[in-house]
Amino acid sequence: MDHSRTELSRRAGEPDDGTRALLRSGAATLIAGVIAAVLAATVFGGISRQGPHTNAGWLALMVAMMCLPFGLMLFVLGAAKWLRNRRLRSQR
Repeated sequence: MDHSRTELSRRAGEPDDGTRALLRSGAATLIAGVIAAVLAATVFGGISRQGPHTNAGWLALMVAMMCLPFGLMLFVLGAAKWLRNRRLRSQR
């Protein structure tokens, strides 16, 4: 995908440990979950005490409930790796 960045980080002496991929995929998954939740609450009929009013609303709610926790987990792991790499670079 982005071979120029990978090549640049290799030349700079930084290993490609997957931090960028975790941050990118975590952010994309979180955004998809937020969009699905907003669509379920607005466009697809809203959500009441009994749940969404339409089949599309139920599908959007299921997508949101899968994407939000998984995307948050990926993003937090990527952020932790980024902070660790930053700390290791400052110690050199």
